[in-house]
Amino acid sequence: MATTATAQSLASKVKPGHMNSNSTGREMNDWKSKLSIPEKDKRFKTEDVTSTKGHEFDDYCLKRELLMGIFEKGYEKPSPIQEESIPVALAGRDIMARAKNGTGKTGAYLIPLLERIDVSNDNIQAIVLVPTRELALQTSHICKELSKHMKVKVMVTLGGVGLKDDIMRLYQTVHVVIATPGRLLDLVNKNIAKVNHCSILVMDEADKLLSIDFKSVLDSLIERLPSNRQILLFSATFPLSVKAFKDRYLTKPYEINLMEELTLKGITQYYAFVEERQKVHCLNTLFSKLQINQSIIFCNTVQRVELLARKITDLGYSCFFIHSKMQQAHRNSVFHDFRDGQFRNLVCTDLFTRGIDIQAVNVVINFDFPKTSETYLHRIGRSGRFGHLGIAINLITYEDRINLFKIEQELGTEIRPIPPTIEKRLYVAAFQVDDEKEKKQ
Repeated sequence: MATTATAQSLASKVKPGHMNSNSTGREMNDWKSKLSIPEKDKRFKTEDVTSTKGHEFDDYCLKRELLMGIFEKGYEKPSPIQEESIPVALAGRDIMARAKNGTGKTGAYLIPLLERIDVSNDNIQAIVLVPTRELALQTSHICKELSKHMKVKVMVTLGGVGLKDDIMRLYQTVHVVIATPGRLLDLVNKNIAKVNHCSILVMDEADKLLSIDFKSVLDSLIERLPSNRQILLFSATFPLSVKAFKDRYLTKPYEINLMEELTLKGITQYYAFVEERQKVHCLNTLFSKLQINQSIIFCNTVQRVELLARKITDLGYSCFFIHSKMQQAHRNSVFHDFRDGQFRNLVCTDLFTRGIDIQAVNVVINFDFPKTSETYLHRIGRSGRFGHLGIAINLITYEDRINLFKIEQELGTEIRPIPPTIEKRLYVAAFQVDDEKEKKQ
């Protein structure tokens, strides 16, 4: 098996498009010039994604078809977690990686995964496990975009919908399966999904997947994989149970920790001290004062989610809700509409805290304050994605005051009293661009 040093050496020495001759370089530029690359993102980015070693995606000896998908997706340069992960994953090493929410973890595992797929082999070669259905849909969408020039067949399967479509799909060629654990195990147990040739298993949001809820399912799935499989764990946090999993299933894993501090640099955090009966009025004031592109508003229970969504709608604002008790088709519809910008405000439970990446979200509001620092971290990480700026506002009651202090201490962060006016440069993209231009002038 190749070593990490070998992979990193390979990445630093070989650059497609700069090999052997000037004609090769001209050819490289020719194919790049024909790509449909999105307009360059001019928004300010924090060190969470800019503090890199200066690598380029070209440095990793990737297939041209994959590079085409990477650039057309709008990825410009590898983020720190991608620089650390891609060469090691390409070398076949097991990985345990910790990095902040919204810093490019999905690309960090999908890029090497897609590079290693052999499209001439009709078997399932890679599995990506995620804890929620919405994250499965999002990850499959990104995977299909990155691989659109590669002829890689990607399938998403999740609970809450009938098995028939999945069965029909698996009669055809599938190279990559992105799934929630329970549904995939069901398909494996029925001998519909054959995973005996699957050489790569990715566990995204691994802390959630390693919880007691999924343990028996994971054990059953991993036992069906080849003994020489590669396992990649990615998460912002790892529970104590990760040690037992590591000792049982991983082979000399390469450990990456980019979590010197837990909270994203680009998220400014505030609290407003209110009584419970004042919360809706306070929220109405925030809506009238803030320049919201899109917002996610968290409640602690399903009942409060639905009640608050109705009240926001009654106030005249565009609002939908999402939670785990909804029919899957309805959940999918709300998720896709929000991602496409069809409405501005989404009220939800913690179902929506895991990995959901909607770049347009610039405001997160904790209508109900969370009980744990881990939940708080994942909630506010829905704003300020990929090094951009955003704000998190917490409505704090007298009962929440001790929890607020505890979470500040555990995360080593500061949650400040909300000022009368919040500077737009802290969360509005247009003002961030203008600030950068002024600095250059």
